[in-house]
Amino acid sequence: QVQLVESGGGLVQAGGSLRLSCAASGRLYSWNRMGWYRQAQGKQREFVAGITSGGSTNLADSVKGRFTISRDNAKNTVYLQMNSLKPEDTAVYYCNADLRGSDLLFKNYWGKGTLVTVSS
Repeated sequence: QVQLVESGGGLVQAGGSLRLSCAASGRLYSWNRMGWYRQAQGKQREFVAGITSGGSTNLADSVKGRFTISRDNAKNTVYLQMNSLKPEDTAVYYCNADLRGSDLLFKNYWGKGTLVTVSS
C-alpha cells in the first residue's frame, strides 16, 4: 500500500528555517507530481508548493523567495525548505502526490501532516 509520510515540522522562531520531508513508501512504480499544502487553524487548506516528475516547480505567492521545493527521485522524497519563516506560516503542512502503485493507476494521496509553529 502506497503512503506518504511527512517529517521535519516543529517550533521555530520568526526568521528561522525548517526543512520538511515527505517520503512515498510502499510498492511505488512512479509518481507524477508531489507538493505541499498547509492548513492554519480556522482556515482552509491552501497550496504552498509543487514539483513535477520533470522538475518543474511552482510556489504560492506568499512563499516565493522564502520557500524552495525539491525532490530526490531515488528516495521518492520531496522536500520543502522554508527560510525566513513568519508567524503566519504556522500551520499543519500536508504532503500531496499523484502516485502509481501496484495497480498501475495514478491516484492522489495525502500525508497525515506535520505541524509547523513559528513564534514571534
